[in-house]
Amino acid sequence: MRKLYKMMHMASVAHARWDYETSMNILKSRKRMLILLLVALPAILFSVAMAVEPSTLPDILGGKKAYSPAFYTPEIFLVSILIGLCAGLITGCIGAGGGFIITPALMSAGIKGILAVGTDLFHIFAKAIMGTTVHKKLGNVSVGLAIAFLAGSIAGVVGGGFINHYLYNLNPVLSDTFISLVYVVLLGFLGIYAMLDFLKLKKAGGGDAHGSGGDSSKGLPARLQASKIPPLLTFDEDLVPGGKKIPALYVAICGAIVGFVAAIMGVGGGFLTFPMFVYILGVSSFTTVGTDILQIIFTAGFAAISQYAVYGFIFYTLAMGMLLGSLLGIQVGALTTKLVKGIYIRGFYATAILAGFTNRLFALPGKLADMKLISLDPGTGAMLATVGNWVFFVVVAIFGVWVVGTFVTKIGQLREG
Repeated sequence: MRKLYKMMHMASVAHARWDYETSMNILKSRKRMLILLLVALPAILFSVAMAVEPSTLPDILGGKKAYSPAFYTPEIFLVSILIGLCAGLITGCIGAGGGFIITPALMSAGIKGILAVGTDLFHIFAKAIMGTTVHKKLGNVSVGLAIAFLAGSIAGVVGGGFINHYLYNLNPVLSDTFISLVYVVLLGFLGIYAMLDFLKLKKAGGGDAHGSGGDSSKGLPARLQASKIPPLLTFDEDLVPGGKKIPALYVAICGAIVGFVAAIMGVGGGFLTFPMFVYILGVSSFTTVGTDILQIIFTAGFAAISQYAVYGFIFYTLAMGMLLGSLLGIQVGALTTKLVKGIYIRGFYATAILAGFTNRLFALPGKLADMKLISLDPGTGAMLATVGNWVFFVVVAIFGVWVVGTFVTKIGQLREG
């Protein structure tokens, strides 16, 4: 179990590394920033228009076929910016993916789970398209691995999207319950182990915020590469004489898992690709980086467009708000890491994950009662959900205030550095 946690933590770190690089590519380019502002302008204008005349919203909004939050207000747009800001702060400061808080946070703001997933995927896709400098990494990509992986990820995306659509059409409450349950299991597992690691490091007197990988040259990777199921793919030719070989089937299976999880949860495929390539398939980090960048673009893009956008389950105003907030948050968070000890960053990482876990856990009783699976007073269910929302947003807000406060009060040290 602990080895699984380390793999998942490495996945989070790898995705955060990609997120940071992508965001910096956008922030350092005036052309890209101008394009972003022009794209975000309609979202800002729409938010202002709703403040002036909210009655202009069509009646379909909020129904079973809803294309936006049940009750759209300018406040929700501002909340999306704050959610993106906090996710960016976590990514930049902790060095581990902050995207895990986005879907739970959007659902806590009153947005349907399937819409939160679709919007988060589109936000990842938009960031990847705008900020990823692919040509710098293409020399690292194994074409065979990329094709096999993408074939699997497309199949996985279709499967994950089908499940979300089916559950939503069957019962919107069932859809929210399913997505909440997935996050409860994932965040509960990650949060508990992250907190145990933090306490262990604190007792030992220190440690860094990121962790490290392990030796991938033995064990499972060696057994998979020894298999001779055709067709065989050759990779890492520049690092090993004659290269390594592995059946395309195993690469496609990994791709299917990544695509399935991405479509279900609304997370970037990079969250799982890096540890799967390194620890399961035995691919070098050098080759993994380029392939990971390509798969994020195609997996998130295919999932966002084919499984959510065409069905109306993306709210672009929220996506633009999250993108604007995350760009600022990542910049501030990354600079703040130079001012605080890694042990404190690791502690906030564990606390933020547990806050997301608590949020979705406390939302479950009310949803199960709505589905008549348990007997619970509606007032009690609403109270539990409210408590979960407060715990989540208060913890994230404290983290955000601490990071921003540290950045502002010690900005002189940064200038000296």
